[in-house]
Amino acid sequence: MLDNLLDSSYAGLPPAFFTRLMPTPLPAPYLVAGSAAAAALIDLDPALLANTEVIAILTGNRVAPDAMPLAAVYSGHQFGVWAGQLGDGRAILLGEIAGANGSFELQLKGAGATPYSRGGDGRAVLRSSIREFLCSEAMAALGIPTSRALAIVGSDQGVLRETLESAAVVSRMAASFVRFGSFEHWYYNDKMADLKVLADYVIARNYPQLAQEDHPYQALLAEVTRRTAHTIANWQAVGFMHGVMNTDNMSILGLTLDYGPFGFMEAFDPDHICNHTDQQGRYAYAMQPQIGHWNCHALAQALLPLIGTAEAAQQALDTYPIEFAGKMDELLHGKLGLSTQQGGDAALFDAMFVLMKENHVDFTLFFRTLGDLQLHLADDAVLAADAALRDLFIDRPAFDAWAVQYRSRLRAENSVDATRRLAMHAVNPKYVLRNYLAQIAIEKAQNKDFSGVTQLLAVLQHPYDEQPGSEHYAALPPDWASHLAVSCSS
Repeated sequence: MLDNLLDSSYAGLPPAFFTRLMPTPLPAPYLVAGSAAAAALIDLDPALLANTEVIAILTGNRVAPDAMPLAAVYSGHQFGVWAGQLGDGRAILLGEIAGANGSFELQLKGAGATPYSRGGDGRAVLRSSIREFLCSEAMAALGIPTSRALAIVGSDQGVLRETLESAAVVSRMAASFVRFGSFEHWYYNDKMADLKVLADYVIARNYPQLAQEDHPYQALLAEVTRRTAHTIANWQAVGFMHGVMNTDNMSILGLTLDYGPFGFMEAFDPDHICNHTDQQGRYAYAMQPQIGHWNCHALAQALLPLIGTAEAAQQALDTYPIEFAGKMDELLHGKLGLSTQQGGDAALFDAMFVLMKENHVDFTLFFRTLGDLQLHLADDAVLAADAALRDLFIDRPAFDAWAVQYRSRLRAENSVDATRRLAMHAVNPKYVLRNYLAQIAIEKAQNKDFSGVTQLLAVLQHPYDEQPGSEHYAALPPDWASHLAVSCSS
């Protein structure tokens, strides 16, 4: 029952890297939801998540034996501007737990104020905690690198945001919560010895293969850059928007980290901004690949004293556009069921996205339905067979014209409908965490009905399966959903 939770390896770093402190207890905590899939990673029986002692640990009301909690310091660029010292303002690292799937740090988000809270209360609210919990587990099921969420524990204690809300704590898991901003902190404070300590720690713990490289710090930058490029390509491929791609929210492992005002693309618009706070659109969907590269440059600047030369750092950074483009191309071919690469593919993709934008086509529904397209049809049967696809478009003749090109491309590689359908449905999810679905679950939970959270989690953990009886979770958003706004406030 989490009694194997030990002091984290991060706690072995010098004292300046963190502050030791205990979480702030919450009164009368109760389990809102737990993830059996996350529990399995640490060999924890998911039934134990409802145990009162485990709930106490996951609230911060009790500290497991041998665990010495801490909050880490880091800095970062926020919306492109240097923000100085930040740190775990409402997250406390309980310790480390090993399972058959490796070692994970267990962190409580919303466990009370820390020295890095910058005047905040260190609490999280039920609303944002449900969103983070569901999206962490949804992204994992989509196969996208992410931190995990073990459970949400709630309390009736009030937390003042725009209105009075109830408090909650999310227990998060990751192999490491070190961020780009962790390196920036030491660089901008001119603490090069500490910078080296952190780099050596990350290499030894997370990238041991790099220790044998002739230039391990350059190799570290190159590997983090590669992972970041691949993760963001995966975001683009499922229409995910992070919303706050600050350098303090960028994982040194290439994980999707710190879920706040995220969103999944619905009516396709490459300029869509999911974060109401982001007035300039810095983190719009189409900007994410560029911002990922920018953030890697910020990391390179921080690592420069260890790498040695700007040329060596740039060489590592040059992998980003190559890796992103290669991964994106691979993912798009998979999404369209293309098993070979041919000369006109880029033009086919571009025309598709233009058409989707002009017709405000639902991103997830389009790619999922595209898998049902039939190739060998008589001319007079095409329109009827394509009805479900055509109905997604305002300009149906424009879709028909693109579909002619697509079918021609499929014939060029002798595509087989049944085989292609299976392959496309394995990479194009039917179910994603639409904001309105999260909102419905949140409103139920705010009335102490947590069934909406558990039912939605069950669906999202199998996003590629048909799941008969759950089709309403894949439906177009209702009209009221267009008024939902998500911001950095939580």
